[in-house]
Amino acid sequence: MRTCFLLKVRKEKLEEYKKRHAAVWPEMLDALRRTGWKNYSIFLRPDGLLVGYLEAEDFAACCARMKDEPINEVWQKGMTPFFESLTSGGADDNMTPLEEIFHLD
Repeated sequence: MRTCFLLKVRKEKLEEYKKRHAAVWPEMLDALRRTGWKNYSIFLRPDGLLVGYLEAEDFAACCARMKDEPINEVWQKGMTPFFESLTSGGADDNMTPLEEIFHLD
């Protein structure tokens, strides 16, 4: 199943956000793979609009499994200040999937 989500990175934090994602910790990458995240990409517009895309059997289950990963807790704590308009929790708690209405295979 393909999943796409939106978040908003604070404009003053864009360059640091890019740097952190240019060197994601190997333990974090392993946790993502172990919990079922595949073909995961993040796209960033100059104004901070972030579009995430991934493939997973069950996105909600993958997110729930990541909550059990100690490295994710550390990563999310460090990343939360980068985002605008988080309703509660960190970025992981605010990744609401978009509805797919068209796909060309």
